[in-house]
Amino acid sequence: MPTTTASQRRAAAKAEYDAFFAQCPSRQLLERISDKWVALVLAALGGDGPGTTPGDEPQPMRFSELQRRISGVSQKMLTQTLRALERDGMVTRTVTPTVPVTVSYELTDLGRSLQGLMKGIKAWAEGHMEEVLTHRGGYDHGPGDAAD
Repeated sequence: MPTTTASQRRAAAKAEYDAFFAQCPSRQLLERISDKWVALVLAALGGDGPGTTPGDEPQPMRFSELQRRISGVSQKMLTQTLRALERDGMVTRTVTPTVPVTVSYELTDLGRSLQGLMKGIKAWAEGHMEEVLTHRGGYDHGPGDAAD
């Protein structure tokens, strides 16, 4: 019986991930990264948002800065989102022993690799919103039931 190396076993396991299967763990990851708050936190930590210019570099941010940048996010939801991203290895949390204690969040390399994709999706949504609204209006006010 041939032996396999650790890298061969990892490659084989990676090939087995298929989000179309109900028990695949990648489904949980897809659920996490498709959340609007995740997209906005990654974009904000990646240097995107109000008061920034295109091409701004990712930078650490304090919780209060993130909350101000992401309008409408509750303290509870932002905390949950940051904890989930930290657990998944996309964000690091740094505590600086000052008075009061300073906590900042920063993208990891893994988070930066996803942030680029999410920034593109965010830009696509912003750039196509008028077209989508037009289609929604036509669908909602169209003749008869669209389900027929």
